[in-house]
Amino acid sequence: MKMNAYVAGTGMTRFGKHLETPLKSLAGSAIREAIADAGLSNSDIQAAYMGNGAGGIVQGQEMISGQIALREIGIGKIPVVNVENACATSSTAFNQACAMVTGGLYDVVLVCGFEKLFHEDKARTFAAFDGAVDTELPDGMLGALQALAEKAGEEADLANAGKTRSVFMDIYSLLAIAHMKNYGTTVEQFAGVTAKNSFHGSLNPRAQFQQVMSVQEVLESREIVFPLTLPMCSPIGDGAAAMVVVSERKARQMALRNPVRVLSSALVSGWEMTTEVGSYAAGLAYETAGVGPQDLSLVELHDASAPSEIVAYEYLGLCAKGGGGRLIDEGTTRLGGKLPVNVSGGLLRKGHPIGATGAAQIVELTEQLQGRCQARQVENARIGLAHNGGGLIGLDAAATVVSILARED
Repeated sequence: MKMNAYVAGTGMTRFGKHLETPLKSLAGSAIREAIADAGLSNSDIQAAYMGNGAGGIVQGQEMISGQIALREIGIGKIPVVNVENACATSSTAFNQACAMVTGGLYDVVLVCGFEKLFHEDKARTFAAFDGAVDTELPDGMLGALQALAEKAGEEADLANAGKTRSVFMDIYSLLAIAHMKNYGTTVEQFAGVTAKNSFHGSLNPRAQFQQVMSVQEVLESREIVFPLTLPMCSPIGDGAAAMVVVSERKARQMALRNPVRVLSSALVSGWEMTTEVGSYAAGLAYETAGVGPQDLSLVELHDASAPSEIVAYEYLGLCAKGGGGRLIDEGTTRLGGKLPVNVSGGLLRKGHPIGATGAAQIVELTEQLQGRCQARQVENARIGLAHNGGGLIGLDAAATVVSILARED
C-alpha cells in the first residue's frame, strides 16, 4: 500500500534478558522515549497499535496487553488495537498505523512492539514458536517440518526438533541445505553473515550481543543442527521498540527536523504459489514506493538464521537467484559496503523478541535516515527497507511485511 505518513519519534530498550522487568514496563520505557523524541505528550496520541506475539503463552497475558501497558504510563480512552502476527507482529502494527494516518483517520498514532521470551520454564518459550503453524493439521509443527524435509529430499530430525531447540531452526537448516545443493553456497558464507552482523552489533548499544566474532569462531561454535552453529541462529530475547507515526499535516505543523517519510508498506500472507511470499511483498513495496533495489541505502531484514539473510538478499532483489553468498564474500552488505544490511546487528545479534522485532527495524531505519547512529551510521543514508516475516503456512511464511522509508530534505 502506498503510504503518506511520517515517523516523528522513536524509542527502544536494549534487547536481552529482562527476567525481573514486567512486560508492561518494557513497553512503557520504549513508549515514553518515543513520545519524548517526537516532542509530544501522552495527550497527543489519538490511537495505538500494540504488537505482542507470545505474552499469552509466556506470561499468561492474553487479549489486552496493549491497554495494560498504556494504562501503566497514563494513557487511556483512546482506541487501542492489539496485534499478533507471528514474527511480523509489530511490522503489521506499523503497517496498520501508517494506513490509518494515510487514510486521514488520525494525525498521531503510537506503535509499539514488546515481548518477553525468557522464562524459567523453557518449554513455554518453545511452545510460543510451536503455535506459529496450523496446529490442527496432523502432527502440527512436526508435520510441517516433515513436509519441508520431503520437499528438500532430506531427513527431518523429529526426535530433537522442538525439544532441544526451536523447530524453526530445523526449518532453517533445511533451507540452508537446499541452498547449498542448488547454488553451491558454503558454510563459510553462512558464518560470514553472523560475523558481519556481530561487527554491526558491537557498534549498537541496544543490541543483545556486542561481541565481534570471526568466521572461524562462528564455525567452531556448538552445532545446533547442521549446518547451523549457535551464532547462526537468532536468540530469544526480551525488549520493546516504539515509534510515533504522524500525518503529513501534523508533520508540517510540528516542523519536524530531518523528517522520515513512509513511502510504502506491503502486508501479505502466504498461499499456495510459485512465487515466494517475500518476493511478492517486496515487489508490491517497490512498485508503490516508486523505487527499486538499486535505490536503497540500507536494509534491515529478517535474519532469523544466517541462511535466511542470504536467501532474503535474493527475493528482495538485492542480487540474482543463487548470488546471496557472493554478497558476503564481496563485503557488499557490510557497513561501508555498497548496500549495508542489518547494521543494527540484525536478529542474530540485536536479538529477536518476536513482538518487538519489526518495530525495532523501523527504529533503526528512522535513526539511520536521520543520521543519529554514530559509529554504525551509514553514510548519506536516504532510503531504507525493512523486511520481516514469520509463521509457516504450507511451505512459506504465513505473514510478511516489507516497508520502505525515505529521508526528506
